[in-house]
Amino acid sequence: MYLYEGEHVYLHSYRAGLKFDLGSDKRVAAFLSRRLESFPVERIPASLAGMSRRTPETDFGLSYEQRFEWGNVFGEVLRDVSGHSDGTEWRLGAGTERRRGRLKLAPYLMLAARNARLNDYYYGVNPSEAAADRPAYQPGGGVNGTLGLNAWYDLTDRWHFLAGVSATFWTGGVRRSPIVEDRLQLAAFGGLAYEFTPTPVKDDRVPLSFKVLHGRSSNCNLLPIMELRCRSIATDDRTSVDSFEVGWPFIETPNGWPVAIAWYGGLLRHEERGLQPDFLQVNLYLKAFYWGFPWSERVRTRIGFGGGISYAQSVPFVEARDQTARGRNTSKLLQYLDPTVDFSVGDLFGSRDLRETYFGLGVSHRSGMFGMAQIFDNVNGGSNSIYTYLEWKM
Repeated sequence: MYLYEGEHVYLHSYRAGLKFDLGSDKRVAAFLSRRLESFPVERIPASLAGMSRRTPETDFGLSYEQRFEWGNVFGEVLRDVSGHSDGTEWRLGAGTERRRGRLKLAPYLMLAARNARLNDYYYGVNPSEAAADRPAYQPGGGVNGTLGLNAWYDLTDRWHFLAGVSATFWTGGVRRSPIVEDRLQLAAFGGLAYEFTPTPVKDDRVPLSFKVLHGRSSNCNLLPIMELRCRSIATDDRTSVDSFEVGWPFIETPNGWPVAIAWYGGLLRHEERGLQPDFLQVNLYLKAFYWGFPWSERVRTRIGFGGGISYAQSVPFVEARDQTARGRNTSKLLQYLDPTVDFSVGDLFGSRDLRETYFGLGVSHRSGMFGMAQIFDNVNGGSNSIYTYLEWKM
């Protein structure tokens, strides 16, 4: 689960947006949200055999929240901007929070009015998909109701246990669809979270870092590359990547440890060598660094590992080729990993001015987390590019 809560920016698992308080009791927000509704990728049931796949869509949304002493009331409108359903959903809900010692409980109720385009895309049957036991069907619009309870338990000051249960009663039009079970939809989740608190910045200047990289696609898997067992970039496609990234550290040397954690945002360009048009990719990830090696006093050496999300304008050629050969699907939105190793240029050449300039090697990795994540359309596979880079602080 991706969780980040800033003053104006937030990331809540499958939703990211901007929020603004209008006084102490009102809030408005604009966001992008991944709709976790789709057809299965593997083990397709007989009821869907021969139908075109319905895939997760991306919605743009606006929300308004009003706080009261007892809790809060919120309203949202979401509209598909990915061109899948072109549907719209209106939500109205209320919730409250109650704390008992280390335990916090948050019950909520929500009504969701969905238009016909949204329901017809995910739960309808087109005339061309009709079969003897699956007539053509359009569920039309309707209102769903959801009742849920989320819980938060403080194991320590930093470690927390998260859990939740919910029940959704779908509108009759959807429940009568020949591809839908007519029953209450139950859901539950649980997990652990470690909470990072930003360390105070030593001066008023934001210590941004800048990074440029160039790399080539590789047929090696990520783990063998990290273990230096596979370093080949001699591929038939010869596709390459170039990127410019900006980093913003928000945790630096906590408790004096040789550790730092930073946000990174990057714009990456895929050079497809005529195999398909070149295109851009946006990466947003969180990255941790460690430099506590015995020789770091002489030449600071850092290992880093970043994790986040990656959205590409088109599916990279190497991903489309490999996934087609395996009979698997693709997605423009995937998990992003960024392992690196670098050293201080200033330490190496004895220049104090360049001590915060680093040269290194890394891997630009996109994958779907072994097909286990619906937010990435259950993609099982991805791509790797091995790159060199230069990074400096301003």
